[in-house]
Amino acid sequence: MEQILPILGVSVVVFVSTNIDDLLLLSAFFADPGFTPAQVVAGQFLGMAALVIASVACALLAVRVPDGWIGLLGLAPLALGLRGLWALWRGSRAREAGVASGADEAGAAESAREPHGSASRFKVIAVASVTVANGGDNLGVYIPLFSSSPAHIPLHAAVFAVMTGAFCALGHRVVNHPVLGTRIRRFGRAALPFVLIGLGLWILSDSLVLVRAG
Repeated sequence: MEQILPILGVSVVVFVSTNIDDLLLLSAFFADPGFTPAQVVAGQFLGMAALVIASVACALLAVRVPDGWIGLLGLAPLALGLRGLWALWRGSRAREAGVASGADEAGAAESAREPHGSASRFKVIAVASVTVANGGDNLGVYIPLFSSSPAHIPLHAAVFAVMTGAFCALGHRVVNHPVLGTRIRRFGRAALPFVLIGLGLWILSDSLVLVRAG
C-alpha cells in the first residue's frame, strides 16, 4: 500500500496537469444541444483511451514522435470548427428566409433518430478526435512516464479512466449549474465552433517547425 499511494498520487497529478484544458472543451460540448451527454462522455473516453494506447505503444517500442508532427493533429478540431461555423451560418440564413420552423421540425426528428444512427457515431468520433488533437502534451508526459515504469502502466491507466469520468461529471455539472449553466447553454452552440477553430490553430502552430525545417 505504501508503494501504491505515491503511484496513485503521480497518476492524479499527471492527469490533472495534462487535461485541465479539457474542462473547457467538455463544457462547450455539453452546452451544445447538438451533442447528447452520452455522446460527449463516450467520445472523451474513446479519445483518452486512444492517447493511452498510443503512449503505451511508443513507450514499449521506444518510439519518439518527431517535433512538429503532433501539431498536425490540430487539423481535426479546425475542420470540425469550420464545419460547425458553416452549419450556424446556414441555420441563420434559413431563419432569415422564414423556413426555420420546418428546419427545426426536421432537426427534432433527426435528433430523435441520432442516438441509434451514423450521426450519433460521428459525434462520438468528433469528440474523440478533439480529445486526441488536444493531447499533444499528454503524449509528451505519458510516454516517458510509462517508459520509466512499465509495470505500473495498468495502474496509471485505471486512474486515468476514473479521472476521465470525474472530469466529465465536473464539466456536465458546470453546464447545469443553476447560475452559470443558463448562460453557458445559451451561447454553447454558437461558441463551440469558435473554440474548436481557436484550438485547432493553436495546436497547428506547433507544426510550424516542419515549415522551417523544409
